[in-house]
Amino acid sequence: MTALREVAAYLPPDRVPLEELAPRFGLTERQVRLFRRFHGLDEVCLDNDGTLLDLLVAATDQLDTLRGDEHRVRYVIYARGMPVAVPYPRNPLRELCAKLGLEHALTFTVTHQACATGLLALDVAGRLLANDPDPDALALIVSGEKTFTPDAMLVPDTAVFGEGAAAALVSADGPRDRLLSYASSVRGDFDGRLIIDPELAARFQNEYPELLAEVLLAAVDRAGLTLDDIAVLLPHNVNSVSWRRVAKRIGYPVERVVLDNVAVTGHSFAADPFLNYRTALDGGRLRPGERYLVGAAGLGATFSAMVFEH
Repeated sequence: MTALREVAAYLPPDRVPLEELAPRFGLTERQVRLFRRFHGLDEVCLDNDGTLLDLLVAATDQLDTLRGDEHRVRYVIYARGMPVAVPYPRNPLRELCAKLGLEHALTFTVTHQACATGLLALDVAGRLLANDPDPDALALIVSGEKTFTPDAMLVPDTAVFGEGAAAALVSADGPRDRLLSYASSVRGDFDGRLIIDPELAARFQNEYPELLAEVLLAAVDRAGLTLDDIAVLLPHNVNSVSWRRVAKRIGYPVERVVLDNVAVTGHSFAADPFLNYRTALDGGRLRPGERYLVGAAGLGATFSAMVFEH
């Protein structure tokens, strides 16, 4: 059974208010107020002087259990929301492996499900480890990206992206944070650039709560549980109002949805589930034996959820 051995997160210290970002996207004062008051967004994390490699290194440096066990890491997976992250021929994933002493590992990137790719990477890592002849083999998942284009920083009237990174060390089995179920739904009819297709954007926003609710309930059902068994829900940080709608739709207490980071980090691509895991763990909101639900959605569109036992 796939298990999280350790999860680490890194958020740059720089916080940029939405008002400072508005000129970059041509946002009006009214649109800024909408983001702040309606969506619960206030500022985002940006690493103005750092590179993508710097972000990933900052996250992996906090994995205490990686030190001394580098030889056990057979797979390194970069979970990325954007298809392109750096100019050719740069390869930050291989550079990261060189810094960590993981050049022996099989390395690759998954991007197919946009911001839901973090959960896809966990599923892929679990499948690889389950079939690895070494029962002690480990997989390292890294996530986090730079907001280098307007498309990489803004979903109109919905979300503002920030820069953060996370790293997860995964094993085929373990005593805690064991994966109980995984559900995913791909809706290719929503494929397209929402920023230039208002009709598609409106339809996506309208159907989004129901589609995300369906996959959350499916994951809980596949784990043989009910929502009463779920201690907390770890969301992706798209905005607060969408999660309030989803929580109301499925009948889950919104105060148990970990929305702490939405206002201060922005949406950190595929890293959000891992960032929110650290927030819940460090805040004492996860106790041994409790089950928690993780949800994510990626443009394109993919809706995914996982249930874990802490």
